[in-house]
Formats: sequence, structure tokens, C-alpha cells
Amino acid sequence: MKLNIWKLNDLSPSEKARILRRSEIAIDDVIDKIKPIIEDVRLRGDAALIDYAKQFDKADISGGIKATDADFAKAYQTLAPEVLAAIKFCAGNVTTHHQQQMARVEREWMEEISPGVFGGEKVTPIDSVGIYVPRGKGAYPSMMYMLCAPAKIAGVRTIAVVTPPTPDGGFDDASLVAADVCGVRNVYKAGGAQAIAALAYGTSTIPKVAKVEGPGSPYVAAAKRLLSHVIDPGMPAGPSEAIVLADDTANAWNTALDMMNEAEHGGDSACILVTDSEKFANEVAAALPKVLAALPDQRRQYCEIGFATFGGIMICPDMNAAIDFCNEYAVEHLLIKTKNPEAILPRIKNAGEILLGETTPSVLGNFGIGINAVLPTGGAARTHSCTSVWSFLKRSSISYVTPAGYQTLKQPVATLAEYEGFIGHAHVTQKRDESGFKPINIEFAKHTGQK
Repeated sequence: MKLNIWKLNDLSPSEKARILRRSEIAIDDVIDKIKPIIEDVRLRGDAALIDYAKQFDKADISGGIKATDADFAKAYQTLAPEVLAAIKFCAGNVTTHHQQQMARVEREWMEEISPGVFGGEKVTPIDSVGIYVPRGKGAYPSMMYMLCAPAKIAGVRTIAVVTPPTPDGGFDDASLVAADVCGVRNVYKAGGAQAIAALAYGTSTIPKVAKVEGPGSPYVAAAKRLLSHVIDPGMPAGPSEAIVLADDTANAWNTALDMMNEAEHGGDSACILVTDSEKFANEVAAALPKVLAALPDQRRQYCEIGFATFGGIMICPDMNAAIDFCNEYAVEHLLIKTKNPEAILPRIKNAGEILLGETTPSVLGNFGIGINAVLPTGGAARTHSCTSVWSFLKRSSISYVTPAGYQTLKQPVATLAEYEGFIGHAHVTQKRDESGFKPINIEFAKHTGQK
């Protein structure tokens, strides 16, 4: 097995840039390929989706694109009881976590900024959101409840889920159940760039929405980028990536398992062990082939491709350099396995999620801790946050100025307006008729504490 082993201090600027760029390179490569697909969906709608399902998914969806009551009933009837129980348990944790987030959202508040001048915010849900749940390399009911639960809890009125069809032209049973457990039933058979186009433009079956959230292939990520002038593309969520930040106190065998965890998503995944110990790096490198040998052929091949391209082991001169590299990489999943993870935590600035210690492997966060596993990729964690209820909410500023507060503001504001050349702006206060000024209910202008 080929495994990239880098030494941070020996990397050239171009070599380091390529590692930091990871699979975003693949997204750049497919932009031109998907332009005609997006335009075709805009012009032909459902007919284009049916054609692309045949071409890309080898599935016939001409009998219906939207999930029916019969589809949901079949899903519950055929799903193995232990899978149903696992979905309910893990989705319950995710629901609880996001309910706790929502309880901390202050829906409407105002504070007095200066005498008689009040400012605050009003928080409202986004009216319509599309959710993309991938299916290319497997079925992902966990992604369904990770996205549907916070959208529903936030109060989004229209939630439209798109997910690629199964080869028989149907739905993945577990994914339908996961949507239903979250209270979402608008689920449609559509995948890839064509699904994002359908959400952006709308079809006779799939509603046009204001924003889309969810991870996907480079084709999905490229479609979001191309359609960002039509639809809010949401958080960048492309191919999976992870860093295991470890010192020589970590367990080498477990660390190999942790690296495999994200690498088996696909050959475009990037999983890197970042360590300050060359001895530990060699121990993990020796364990990896044994860990991968237990995988099915396809998953093992995904890992081998990933470790030979975007992933591998990064050996740093010391832990300070290792932490700096992690912050520069801004990874989707960061697992810290050092002697004192709690001492490292305050120094981590850029990561989609941070998991602490040997007993908090990424797989727990992927499925059932309750924190959201849909996270920014490709370095977007420098500016983007994990998926949460805030992904489906928006803020409006609100303000009120009393008649007395107006008197304190009008001259400074007019002065600045004139300085910037907006004479009409200045006239709004300079020529205003003040004879009918009446205060509104001052109680509204106090901090409401309303949840």
C-alpha cells in the first residue's frame, strides 16, 4: 500500500499548497462538465431529471419523483428492526442537541444603546430550504436526520429533500424512515448536479427553494458554486476529510482505525495523521495495512487511493507546529489524541468539529453523539460553522429611537451625511417636521428575553 508520509519542514510551498487544497482540485475540474446539465434542468425540469437518472444512476424514475405514502409505509415494513431502533436512538440525540441550540436562540431582543436609542435583532426561519442527501457510494440515513432535524426545529416552512434513486428506481428505506422520524415527507429522487439545479430553479415536482444544505460529490459542490447567484449554496460540504492530531501517548492501532474512518468514504477523501513523533508515525503506518485488510474490497480501495493522494501522515517538528498546521488546514473532522487534549483545545481555531480523546472517535460524532456531522470542507472551516439550527435561521436588525433619542442623533447623522455627499440624507433630519412626534410603546424597546 502506498502511503504519503510527509515531513512538514521538508515540504516545498507548492507541495504544501497541494496538501491544503485536497479534493477541491477535483471540484475545479468538473465545473465545465456540469454547465450543460444545469441548463438542461432549467429548461426541461422533471424530464431532464428522469433522463439523468437513467444516465447516471441507471434508474427509471418515470413512475414518480416524489416519495408517496406507500413508499414510507414500505420503508417501515422492510427496514430491519435493529436499524430502525438505531435511527430512532441516534436521531433522538441529534434532535435533543439541536433543541438545546434552539432554546438558546433569542427570537427578538432590543437593548438601549444610548439614551432613547434602541437596537436589537429579530430571528426568523428561512422560508424554504433544500436538503441534499448523497447516495453514490452507499446509503446515508444519518445525513438525513443530521439535516432534517435542525431544519424542522428551526421552523423552516418548506423542506425539500433530494437524494439519488436506488437502482430499482426507488428510495433507500432507512433514509425515508430517518426523514419521517424528523417530520419531513417531501423527499424526491434526484442526485448530483441535476438535483441542485432542480432546487435552484424548481420543476413541476420539486419546489424552488432559497437555500440548499448538505454534502456531496465534486459534481454537487461544483453545482452549488455555479448556482450561487440563483440559490444560497449553504456551507461548502464536499468530499470527506479528517485530521487525527496525536502524540506518542496515543494508541497506534486505534489511530489507524480512526484514519480509516473517514478515508473509506471515497478515493477523494483526505485523512491525515498529524504528529510530532516519527516513531509513532511509523507504528501507525505499520498498523494501517492490517486495519484495511479487514475491509470489503471497495472500501479498502477507497482508503488506499485516498492515502496515496490527498491523505497520509504529516510529521511535524513539535506539537506547536502540528497545531499550526491543523489551524491552517481547517479540517472538517479533528480528533485530538494527545496526553492532555483539553490543553490543546483552546489553541484550535479552525475546525468543523473537535473531538477529544481516545473514547470520542469520529464515528460517534458521525452517527449518534448528537452534534452535527455535516461540516465545512476544503478549508471552509476558516469562516464557516458546523451545521446547526443557525444554518436554517436568519437575523433582521430592529431598532427604535424615541423623540428624545432622535434629538441626540439628528445633528451627528446630518454632519456625516453631508461629509459623504448625501445632501438628501442630511435633509431628512434638517428639514423634518417634528411637531407630531409621539413615542411608541416603550415596553417593546426593552430587552424582551423572548425565546
